[in-house]
Amino acid sequence: MLDLIKAAFLGFVEGLTEYLPVSSTGHLLLIEHFFGFQDEDFGKSFAVLIQLGAILALLSIYFRKLWLLATHMVTDAYSRRFVIGVLIAFLPAAVVGALAHGFIKDVLFNPWIVCFSLIAGGAVLLYVDQLPLKPKYDEATGFPLPMYFKIGVVQCAAMIPGVSRAGATIVGAMLLGADRRAAAEFSFWLAMPTMVGAFAYDLLKSHAQMTGEHLVVVAVGFVASFIFGWVVVKTFLGYVSRHGFGLFVWWRVIVGTLGLIGLAIFG
Repeated sequence: MLDLIKAAFLGFVEGLTEYLPVSSTGHLLLIEHFFGFQDEDFGKSFAVLIQLGAILALLSIYFRKLWLLATHMVTDAYSRRFVIGVLIAFLPAAVVGALAHGFIKDVLFNPWIVCFSLIAGGAVLLYVDQLPLKPKYDEATGFPLPMYFKIGVVQCAAMIPGVSRAGATIVGAMLLGADRRAAAEFSFWLAMPTMVGAFAYDLLKSHAQMTGEHLVVVAVGFVASFIFGWVVVKTFLGYVSRHGFGLFVWWRVIVGTLGLIGLAIFG
């Protein structure tokens, strides 16, 4: 019963943080370190596997747009170019993730790294948010193809837990000429292949751990992740357009600092 409660809470955290620039993986790793499952290997895999709930939340909201892209990409050059752009942006993370999967999970999945990355990433987010940038692109579907690839390269920094996939993508897009809303929306589009790929690869690597008991725990986390991921996707773009990223800077710094204090006291 305790594991189910933990799974529900972790699913809530995953759904709440996956599409915000605060690092869902970093949050999950810290929670698991202090309050997580006794089976540490399963805990690491759980953090990736419950992403499916957040993925499906995003896909359900973007279903109509995805359907239009799928049905028009053969005949419409604009739609086809955007699909190619998303795939180009996804490519760097796919290559780096496949080559460095073992190193990432064995070495970088470390709570100390998470805390320092949360704080440093908050400083970067604050710096970029306050720059006097002059955006050239206000539509995520209209970036130049080389820009999609550069954003994908920047996204690779999120292989370090605590950096944040959404944060890296948004910062990269803004520095390359996107406005806040377009940068945040493209982070949603790029999340689709990136998260599906990470989920599928980790499931392949950890399927042996998926006993009947573990499947129930993952299912509980999945449902919570779906519900709260749906809420965030529906509200995030509007919030960022009006208020910027200040809230998330403080969020990152506070969580990272509390994590360092907890590690210093409890180990």
